[in-house]
Amino acid sequence: MRFRGRLLGSGEGTARFSAHSGCLNRGVIAALIDEGQTRGGIAHGIGNALFEWMGYDESGQPTTTTFADYLLPTATEVPRISASYRESPSPLNPLGVKGVGESGVIATAPAVISAIENALEPFGVKIEQVPLPPQKLLDLIERGRRSAQQ
Repeated sequence: MRFRGRLLGSGEGTARFSAHSGCLNRGVIAALIDEGQTRGGIAHGIGNALFEWMGYDESGQPTTTTFADYLLPTATEVPRISASYRESPSPLNPLGVKGVGESGVIATAPAVISAIENALEPFGVKIEQVPLPPQKLLDLIERGRRSAQQ
């Protein structure tokens, strides 16, 4: 999976991407299943990078217990996805199938964070923790601006 896209700034600390494209090596499987698994995996990876934070109190109990607290990407945060596939059956099972959903999740989060870090290079921003919600992104930019002025 390769991520190719362009970060579109909004001034509100929200990261928007114009596109996401990739090529996956798949086994023998139905094309529509691949599409759904790939798109769902990519959406999940975007969530990992930008939204899905689990909070806990001092006794280890979760504080993010509803979807009002635990944010997920919606259709407005997931860009147009273009995927192509190379079919090569797996020799490890009699059906020749491989998993495809994982590749979208695993590759997308670091690619998204890397794209944001590259776009914010003039501010000296280094991202060391995910997710990166809007307020945290704005804080990093402001910290970068202040250090550049000193």
